[in-house]
Amino acid sequence: MSNKDYKKLYLVTDYRIPFNELLEKTKEALIGGVSIVQYRAKNKETKEMCKEARALKKLCDEFGALFLVNDRIDVALAVKAHGVHIGQDDMDVSIAREIMPKDAIIGVTVHNKEEALKAIKDGADNLGVGALFSTNSKDDATLMTLETLREIKSVSNIPLYGIGGITPYNLNKDILENLDGVAVISALLNSDNIREKSKEFLNILSK
Repeated sequence: MSNKDYKKLYLVTDYRIPFNELLEKTKEALIGGVSIVQYRAKNKETKEMCKEARALKKLCDEFGALFLVNDRIDVALAVKAHGVHIGQDDMDVSIAREIMPKDAIIGVTVHNKEEALKAIKDGADNLGVGALFSTNSKDDATLMTLETLREIKSVSNIPLYGIGGITPYNLNKDILENLDGVAVISALLNSDNIREKSKEFLNILSK
């Protein structure tokens, strides 16, 4: 298996954690092997978001990790992020593609095959699929069945990242064979040893 074939561990930040603490936690996750970081912030002023995103982008650059911004294309452009991740209620992928640099990564959250097909057609680079399990990070998350995950996999020619309530203990072969990686919030950021928890995830993802 080459390096590019390994399933990736993707960290989504938690805006409820004080930022200086979040920065340290993110560093530990990067040391542990996280290769993608998505900055997710709710109810913050744009100026504060840009300041935080810039600090996270600098940290990701030090580790050679990709840095994405959730929803806010303006913030992504301001800090020269590697890309954005947008949901079904955000800007259309086709419009985001026009605004972002040509080499920018655009990820999209999808919940079914139809949304996946539209996102791919509009130019998405990867898809976040879920929620695979119940989660405290998103109150309105709807659980995705294994059947739906397989349907999305069958029509997708771009990477799929599982999202929603994922831990090292609920990932199984049936789920993993349909994913290119997993996106995690609480299972990493609430861990007593983020570095080791990251390695634990990667060990499971590499099997």
